[in-house]
Amino acid sequence: MTHESSGGHADRRPSGALEAEIMAVLWGAGEPMTAGAVQSALTPGLAYKTVLTVLGRLHAKGMLERERVGRAHAYRPRQESAQTSAERMKTALDRGHDRTAVLQRFVQTLDPADEAALRSLLAPTE
Repeated sequence: MTHESSGGHADRRPSGALEAEIMAVLWGAGEPMTAGAVQSALTPGLAYKTVLTVLGRLHAKGMLERERVGRAHAYRPRQESAQTSAERMKTALDRGHDRTAVLQRFVQTLDPADEAALRSLLAPTE
């Protein structure tokens, strides 16, 4: 399997993309899912063993809970999507050298609706 970095067909997903896809499937399901069910919800042709490996990694990272269902495990996210995204944003902010500059650049990238929502959240309540 080869990976072309530009211009051609890429055989591999970017790092973390499969984890993100699996988390999206689990968040969307609203109930625990087995590896087979997750595999069925993903891109056709993805190996069961690959899905099982990624689920195991996500569990080891503390992102998923699992419970026995017959001979298999069913997985579910430990926290909701919004909380996970907020934690990632906070981590990115913490890594920045100049927090104010990072926040300024972030706000500049928001579309008008998101900027309005952020302003509403930051507005003093009376």
